Amino acid sequence: MVKRFIIAILLLGLVGGGLVGFNLFRDNMIAQIFANMPQQPATVSTVEAQPATWTPAIEAIGTVNAAQGVDLTVETAGVVKEILFQPNTQVAAGALLLRLDDVVQSADVEAARTQAELERSNLVRAQDLTRRGVTTNVSLDQAQASAQAAEAQLARAIAVLEQRQLSAPFAGEIGLPRVDLGQYVSPGTLVATLQDLSTMRVDFSLPEQELPNLTVGQQIEVRIEGLDETFPGTLTGIDPRVDPATRLVALRGAITNAQGKLTPGQFVRIRVILPAEDGVIALPQTALSTSLYGDYVYVVRPTEADPEKLELRQVFVKPGRRSGGVVEIAEGVAPGDQIVSAGQNRLSSGQPAIIDNSVNPAATATGAALSQGSDQ
Repeated sequence: MVKRFIIAILLLGLVGGGLVGFNLFRDNMIAQIFANMPQQPATVSTVEAQPATWTPAIEAIGTVNAAQGVDLTVETAGVVKEILFQPNTQVAAGALLLRLDDVVQSADVEAARTQAELERSNLVRAQDLTRRGVTTNVSLDQAQASAQAAEAQLARAIAVLEQRQLSAPFAGEIGLPRVDLGQYVSPGTLVATLQDLSTMRVDFSLPEQELPNLTVGQQIEVRIEGLDETFPGTLTGIDPRVDPATRLVALRGAITNAQGKLTPGQFVRIRVILPAEDGVIALPQTALSTSLYGDYVYVVRPTEADPEKLELRQVFVKPGRRSGGVVEIAEGVAPGDQIVSAGQNRLSSGQPAIIDNSVNPAATATGAALSQGSDQ
């Protein structure tokens, strides 16, 4: 019985040892195969790091408003007698837009005008009598006072009559009428909206840290979401006070709206253009990767063993400002370096590389962004 037990233990040990040895042999062979297997080269597209003219910009969001825009209302209460404008038409400054019932006020003007003419005649008569010595200077003074009082009453009656009329304070586009004929309106009742759309203003805010970079007269660019077009303008105002609650400073710019594509109240994106800088290395943002250890790019360089072959090197860099899809590289990249523009997640440092720039949208976008900055 003991002999059988010992034999079973020996057989079990032989089987276990064989399995362990086989696994070790297999793992060793797999490691040798992978160690001797040549690493497959990666086909990459690159951009060349070159000093260029960089036009930095500060980006913000804001709202477009008309340079002049008001909600028109009447000064006095009354019944609407005439509406003298059509919606969405251009009106001239001073054009009559609406008239309230003014029969009583017109009668008061005629009565005041008649009285003023009478008092003027009395004044002329008193002046003539005074020159001939028939009457005293007291009578002349009374006639002058009566004439002046009659003129003041006439001016007051005309002013009251004009309050029954609504005129355009400036030239612009009139909106929809908000009242109807025969409707009784009171002061504060909205009649229509008048907007001068030839020149627009854009209101936005920036952090207080940007104040040293801002000056009145700087060039700005405004872009509407969904429209591939920018509208140039200038910075016209900087609020001298920083909001203590938000630490933002209010800004205002002026934009020409010759084609009428901007509408008051629209949401827009604004770029405040800063002075151009020469000798700045900028890369497409797709070339920059971020990890827990820092920001890095892949550089394609000749191998040490064979200068005719290329390999990838992971290089940590110090990025700077970003604008228009490109990022400034302050440290880590030298002029002339070939930088991988996309697809870094499938690459590794030391991997052989083949450059294929037949289709390289990142390089095209970078060139366009830098050339656009140079034109500005």
